[in-house]
Amino acid sequence: MAEPAHAARSAPPADTLDDNARDARYANPFAPPDETEAAAQTRPRSLFGEILDWMLAPLLLLWPMSIAVTYLVAKSIANGPFDRALETDAYVLARHIQPVNGVAELSLPAAASELIGADNIDRTFYQVLGGRGELVAGDRDMPLPHEDDRPPPGLVEFRDDTLHGIDIRVAYTTVALPQSGKAQPVLVQVAETLDKRRQLANDIIKGVILPQFVILPLAIVLVWFGLSRGLAPLHALQSNIRMRRPDDLSPLEARRAPPEIEPLVTSFNDLLTRLEQNMELQKRFIADAAHQMKTPLAGLRTQAELALRQDVSPEVHRSLEQIATSSEHAARLVTQLLVLARAENRMSGQIFTPVDTAEVARHAVRDWVQPALAKRMDLGYEGPHGADDEEDSAALEVDGNPVMLREMLSNLIDNAIRYAPPGGRITVRVRPEPDARLVHLEVEDTGLGIPAAERERVIERFYRILGREGDGSGLGLAIVREIATMHGGTLTIDDNVYQQSPRLAGTLVRVTLRLRDAA
Repeated sequence: MAEPAHAARSAPPADTLDDNARDARYANPFAPPDETEAAAQTRPRSLFGEILDWMLAPLLLLWPMSIAVTYLVAKSIANGPFDRALETDAYVLARHIQPVNGVAELSLPAAASELIGADNIDRTFYQVLGGRGELVAGDRDMPLPHEDDRPPPGLVEFRDDTLHGIDIRVAYTTVALPQSGKAQPVLVQVAETLDKRRQLANDIIKGVILPQFVILPLAIVLVWFGLSRGLAPLHALQSNIRMRRPDDLSPLEARRAPPEIEPLVTSFNDLLTRLEQNMELQKRFIADAAHQMKTPLAGLRTQAELALRQDVSPEVHRSLEQIATSSEHAARLVTQLLVLARAENRMSGQIFTPVDTAEVARHAVRDWVQPALAKRMDLGYEGPHGADDEEDSAALEVDGNPVMLREMLSNLIDNAIRYAPPGGRITVRVRPEPDARLVHLEVEDTGLGIPAAERERVIERFYRILGREGDGSGLGLAIVREIATMHGGTLTIDDNVYQQSPRLAGTLVRVTLRLRDAA
């Protein structure tokens, strides 16, 4: 039956570890514990982060490639106007080459010579070689093109080369002089350094890249916003599921879900349907079991009590008393098992309503007055405003099931009556904590207490402390813990010392619930 609620130091809410273990086990009920832990350690990343990575990572990788391509394009664009200027200079030099006594001479006006060399940034070089390779004018050190690369007369070609260790761009053409015989055409070359080209290419790069520093963060923000908007239906579905009451097994509206997650919603609805069917079968089984088990036990006890009224021998009388007592204990055990099954099944259709905790405590105390008097125990009640408080306590309402909360307090009081010695004292107290918006339901007794090593185990089912007298079944505190957890509360066991008599050490069992207006 009930479990001793006796002197114990503050025990941690044992339901915390149990609930965590159950949640991990329910995630995959067929997986062994080590696989469950491994799955928790290798948890997949969020869908939002995965999509964001696959969108932004290529973008960040393509950005340097786009800079390189832009630089090559900028160089090509920058070469265009300057190559045309070099081509013009080459044509100017070619037109001013005249044959004199069969030898090429450059008759370049002063204005044209100044125009060719007029540049404040780049250095300009030119060279004119006669048909026999002699220098007619210009810079002797300019590199020559390959013999096979010389263009025909009148056509200008370009190449990149170096002069005195400096990169240059060269425009070159040939001029065929009349009556030159077998001599080669005159070679005309005009070259300039690449400073202006590089400066123009850099200006183009700056003009293209600098706006990207603004556009890229803006693109990231837009991608982030777009993903957030795109995943909004998933967040709405998540909120819808989380806000549901534990007893709400109605299907979700699959038609309102996006096509991509509609199959998921449909599968979830199928799961809810199967779960509801299983719950109905379990509730039907519990009801049938309660009827089928309690009825014969009650009949057995009745028959034993009737037999006790007959004139029987002392041995038969003792056996009949034992039968009556055992049947009563068995009926109590069956009742507790059914209550525990309903408490553990937190989605079995429990309806939560506003519950006045003070009223529930008063009714529970009244139910146990006669058993307490039969054992010569002082059973009292202290309300939130003092002893025997009958004032309105609407401010101490919680969302819960009044039957289950009353059963929870009944188990605590039953514990104290069964395990406290005769003549002891039991106090049921409703103590609010306004600042934290909590209410404490406490049951004190003057029992023998619980050893420190046993405090975590007394809330386990069917566990009883060895050597303790009492006819409990070891289910009382297990039921209290499950009902408290079902209501979002915690169970705590503390030492209790009465101020009136420090020699009367006992146990304070506390169930802490959150007030309904504290959301």
